[in-house]
Amino acid sequence: MMEEMDRFQVPAVRAEMQPLDDEGGIELGEGADEWAQAKTLIKPPDQLDLTEAELKEEITRILTANNPHAPQNIVRYSFKERAYKQTTVVEQLAVHFTLCGNLISRDSDEGRRQSLRQQSTSSALVPVASVVLDLEDLELKEETSQLSLMATGPEEQEEPEPEQEQPQPRQVQERKLTNQFNFSERASQTYNNPVRDRACQMEPPPRASFSASANQWEIYDAYVEELQKLEKSKEKEKQKAPVSKKEDKTRGRKLTSLESQSDDITKVTKAAKIVERMVNQNTYDDIAQDFKYFEDTSDEYRDNLGTLLPLWKFQYDKAKRLAVTALCWNPRYKDLFIVGHGSYDFVKQSRGMLLLYTLKNPSFPESIFNSESGIMCADVHVDYPYLIVVGFYDGNVAVYNLKKPASTQPGYKSSAKSGKHTDPVWQVKWQKDDMDHNMNFFSVSSDGRIVSWTLVKNELVHTDVIKLLVEGTTVEGPEGLQIQTIGCGTSFDFHKKIDYLFLVGTEEGKIYKCSKSYSSQFLDIFNAHHMAVDAVNWNPYHSKVFISCSSDWTVKIWDHTIKTPMFIYDLNSAVGDVVWAPYSSTVFAAVTTDGKAHVFDLSVNKYESICTQAVVAKKKNKITHIQFNAIYPIVIIGDDRGHVTCLKLSPNLRKMPKEKKGQEVQKGPEVEIAKLDKLLNLVREPVAKPAK
Repeated sequence: MMEEMDRFQVPAVRAEMQPLDDEGGIELGEGADEWAQAKTLIKPPDQLDLTEAELKEEITRILTANNPHAPQNIVRYSFKERAYKQTTVVEQLAVHFTLCGNLISRDSDEGRRQSLRQQSTSSALVPVASVVLDLEDLELKEETSQLSLMATGPEEQEEPEPEQEQPQPRQVQERKLTNQFNFSERASQTYNNPVRDRACQMEPPPRASFSASANQWEIYDAYVEELQKLEKSKEKEKQKAPVSKKEDKTRGRKLTSLESQSDDITKVTKAAKIVERMVNQNTYDDIAQDFKYFEDTSDEYRDNLGTLLPLWKFQYDKAKRLAVTALCWNPRYKDLFIVGHGSYDFVKQSRGMLLLYTLKNPSFPESIFNSESGIMCADVHVDYPYLIVVGFYDGNVAVYNLKKPASTQPGYKSSAKSGKHTDPVWQVKWQKDDMDHNMNFFSVSSDGRIVSWTLVKNELVHTDVIKLLVEGTTVEGPEGLQIQTIGCGTSFDFHKKIDYLFLVGTEEGKIYKCSKSYSSQFLDIFNAHHMAVDAVNWNPYHSKVFISCSSDWTVKIWDHTIKTPMFIYDLNSAVGDVVWAPYSSTVFAAVTTDGKAHVFDLSVNKYESICTQAVVAKKKNKITHIQFNAIYPIVIIGDDRGHVTCLKLSPNLRKMPKEKKGQEVQKGPEVEIAKLDKLLNLVREPVAKPAK
């Protein structure tokens, strides 16, 4: 009996020794108080040893709402400006977690409705699953009651036992887990402002349809009216006599206001240019169609003869009394060309003008630059097509930069201090950059000097390359001094492949073959003409051939290794200019002072021109210059009335070799060189074979 008591007492004692949780009577396991014991800090061996000052130092860290991973270079298309623009608004919100839930607020209508529904169902029926009898508690109570009866004895056992109360079902309580680390998790949510959309509707603005026609004369009338207003305002200001300083100040203010009013038209210059081009496109539509598509079919019946079809005529009112002294196509923009205006009559020297025309707008120049002295020559840089070098009648040279405003032009200009020429500058040519990558150009003048000009910072630095001294001609000066006469340079041209080689034509009719390396000696001298050499040009394909023209009515073709000309053509009038065609080695064109243009093709006819056509009226109007376009089959011709005429070459003037059946037509510079060589071999003297 005692053994049984011991067996039942052990679990009771153990139950008493185990601590109980105050709230729910839940048993706590062993080691529950270990967290409250004192803890020692373990220092890792690689920890930094900081001083007290370093420990006390406060390091502030600022948290910003900017997302470091948000892209800063987002580009969107702007329909207003019709271009892609970078947006300044960047989305800084970064979403780390999203969850779609079905929670409903208790205070909402739906929440109240569901809570009422749950209460009504719980009061009507108690579900079986919600009532659970704790069988373990009942077994413990029975065991404790038996132990208590055994301990009291038989006397107490005889007492009648009260009726056992029936166990009442109770709801299962959720067990609260103990938190031995004393950690509490809290969260809060900020209030989000509700998004509101506001809109208002206004009355639509009044609309009116307007239409008008913008013609060339209406644009001209608008400009004339503006000029008349300015002239009237200036006359009114002149009539008012100055009384005091205050009136002067008010007058200055009025002038500035008037100037600002006139400057308002500059804000629409781009739009006005576009409208002007549209008007011109409609006006000259038939000429544009001829330029693009028309080919003269009558050439088939002309026996290899051709014609020049007049297209546009370029003229500017303020340049009517000035002769065309320079013509040059832009090397990059093939529809743009430069016209220099001056005078070849030394008695009637006045001002000069530099005009830029385009085939897209024949009615008015694109740019206008005025000069105090007449312009005699011009050239455009190959690599920098916005740089134009100009030679003046007074011996100066200047460089114009089209990218800069017209008020600051020219950007570079020579002076008496910087070594300007003492006579008119007849030709200028851009050259390749020097060793220091500075741009430079050459000029030739009647003073006998050929000068190299270098653009250094903001000034022109000159270097005399060669002086044209006439050999064997000396003049006695004062006290019996022998003075050597100087040749007057009128034109020059640089070799297309040999960098240092160039030709110089003079007023005496001689052509000098010179080198940049020798400043005191000529490589060769050609007694070319009896009068001034007006133009010298190397052939663009053949490295030995060049052409020259003179006022002695002749055009001559030379081989620079032979002192006698290969071909001589008499045109019955003074020849103003001659140029090779860019598309063929045997085609060249010349203009004469009687108003005619002559086009030759040596492969078709070696003896006479295949086209001779009057371009201007004979009455005191002389042709001065001609230039071929590099791409289009057109030429531009300038006269001494300031007009530039554009003409299209007929098919016979630009005849290409015919395609034979089963054979491919060979093209390229080698074919052109062989074609010209074949003609020259007919003229060259046969080399005598050495005797055996």
